[in-house]
Amino acid sequence: MHTPSNPYSRRDLLRISAVGLAGACLPSVASPQAAFPSKRPAPQSRSFRSPAVDAEITRVAGLIRDPELAWLFSNCLPNTLDTTVRTGSYAGHPDTAVITGDITAMWLRDSSAQVWPYLPFLKQDQPLATMIEGLIRRQTRCILIDPYANAFLTDLTSTAKMDWSKNDKTEMRPGVGERKWEVDSLCYPVRLAHRYWKETGDTSPFDAQWLEAMHSIVKTFREQQRKSSPGPYHFQRASEHPTETLGEEGFGTPARSVGLIHSGFRPSDDACTYPLNIPANFFAIQTLHRLEEMFAQIAHDSTAAHDAASLATEIEAALKQYATVRHPKAGLIWAFEIDGFGNALCMDDANVPSLLSLPYLGACSESDPLYAATRRFVLSDANPYFFKGSAAEGIGGPHVGQNMIWPMSLIMRALTTHDEAEQVQCLRWLKKSSAGTGFIHESFNKDDVTHFTRDWFAWANTLFGELILTLAKTNPRLLAASTI
Repeated sequence: MHTPSNPYSRRDLLRISAVGLAGACLPSVASPQAAFPSKRPAPQSRSFRSPAVDAEITRVAGLIRDPELAWLFSNCLPNTLDTTVRTGSYAGHPDTAVITGDITAMWLRDSSAQVWPYLPFLKQDQPLATMIEGLIRRQTRCILIDPYANAFLTDLTSTAKMDWSKNDKTEMRPGVGERKWEVDSLCYPVRLAHRYWKETGDTSPFDAQWLEAMHSIVKTFREQQRKSSPGPYHFQRASEHPTETLGEEGFGTPARSVGLIHSGFRPSDDACTYPLNIPANFFAIQTLHRLEEMFAQIAHDSTAAHDAASLATEIEAALKQYATVRHPKAGLIWAFEIDGFGNALCMDDANVPSLLSLPYLGACSESDPLYAATRRFVLSDANPYFFKGSAAEGIGGPHVGQNMIWPMSLIMRALTTHDEAEQVQCLRWLKKSSAGTGFIHESFNKDDVTHFTRDWFAWANTLFGELILTLAKTNPRLLAASTI
């Protein structure tokens, strides 16, 4: 068994399957033929307890006729709360770290997404709201430490290094776990903060420090438009995997400055082939409009609001001009990445933001003809990372490699359709992909669900919980069916 003290790369650690790092943290796996006992830790052993979330689990599980699906939901939705939350205080305010699961570090992206399904319950559960406030404040501190970092240590004063980042050639500051520049890393905390504000009306986390961090986000986005220079960020790592490092002395593949934001890495933490990642730029537009609203209504700063709106308009115009490509099989679709010189990468990756996830993120509607064409492409064998096997079919990515489907892509597929038959099929695949463990994994083999990676991946678990909560609102009749 690999452990964090062994000299393996992050990629090696994430290939751990059902006997991986979480084995000591999660209850033993039950036979899928057995009854379905809860896989949650005992109440006294949970890292955070929310009566409101627990009540919703009981209510929604009662709507699900399929006992295994209800069991999977009941285990997965609370997984972040049960196992990954670390609460405390800092400078007289709540402070919350949320680790990813089998890696004891906090990703800005993952931590924001992990708690997202709990936000509708904040009005019912003040301690839950306080915990989320603590996460917003923690993310603010992280962004101020380094807006180019994607992952942070639980101790933000620590100079320790994660095994795979010890020798990275970049500017590593105390508290930084990994410094892969990814546009979405700065989008997710804004999405979380904006939703928290809308759900609670509370503006107390949005103090001078938070405003400084938000200004840093806009500044970083503008730096990475690279209009006059490559900007300050560079990154190199010695690795047998080319997706772990950036070429051109750490500045990445050349790209023309066309108004889009350059990214070193994708949401998968894999290096971009072409630095202009289209889904991430769509997400950035949503982010900037959220900042525009918060700058105007909370900070009463019309100048900052105008600056955010202006940048969003610029990126939107660039996407309209450069983001589409005419594929020989699929026709006119959005590319996954481009370089502004006319080169484009046609694929999709399971991690969010992805092309498949654009309606989920609010970047377009499901009925948009361009999205519909792109969706057909990414869910076909024209996408090099779409895999079809005897166990399931779905999207994977270079991070884990060939023939490995990510349940996250199945969840996104179900969340971006109103086709009930498609939703049911995704639920069947997701249920099967658990391989009797009661949890959702990072990936599984298209022909063998028992060959999977990461048995403790909290984002995938709570995202699955979000899917079930969504269906309980939009299509409860589906959950009540006995044919899943």
